[in-house]
Amino acid sequence: MIEITSLGSSSAGNAYRITDGKTPLLLDAGLRYKDIQRGLAFQVSSLVGCLVSHEHGDHTLAVKDLIRAGVDIYTSAGTADALRINGHRVRLLQALQPITIGTWSILPFDTEHDAAEPFGFLLANSAGDKLLFATDTYYIKHRFSGLTHIMIECNYSIQILNQNIAAGRVPAVMKHRLLRSHFSLENVKEFIKANDMRRVQEIHLLHLSDNNSDEALFKREIMALTGKQVFVAGR
Repeated sequence: MIEITSLGSSSAGNAYRITDGKTPLLLDAGLRYKDIQRGLAFQVSSLVGCLVSHEHGDHTLAVKDLIRAGVDIYTSAGTADALRINGHRVRLLQALQPITIGTWSILPFDTEHDAAEPFGFLLANSAGDKLLFATDTYYIKHRFSGLTHIMIECNYSIQILNQNIAAGRVPAVMKHRLLRSHFSLENVKEFIKANDMRRVQEIHLLHLSDNNSDEALFKREIMALTGKQVFVAGR
């Protein structure tokens, strides 16, 4: 059993609570600390840790508050350096070096983003569930088998982006950054086709762009491709 709760999923801030019923974790902490407190029903102390994907503020706003609250932060050395965080609450991870947090076995893996040392995470529990968390990346070179839950960025559609640029709603200069930093609907589809989807129960689409996405379209297309339950993470 895996339970996923989105506390926020947009350019304004990203944070997600996951639990296997035994070990609750936070994935990213890009909201104000008081909003995270509210999202967790003021039970921050129940968290066993927080995994941080990269240093950008919409994923890390509350990191230092969480450290002060006694929550361990798990992230790459590059991300920790960029955030200027250290101390016994900061646990440094290495790509493809597994760790254990409570009942979770966690494999960090490298992603592609304009950040110091960005990571995605593969989390497995004792019941045999496997959760993939990947955000703020334009490509994932790794392949995964036996996934049961997928949390993946689906930031924009290249077709919608091109329409917005042509109409003058989005500056053309934004296109290059998006292509080299965020996961598009088109790339999500290619990732799904390249991976083992047989055991997947749920797919959660994360971090949709305010301007260059279409929630209903994205959900419909991923459902049609996979035949799985698809959710768009709450903003």
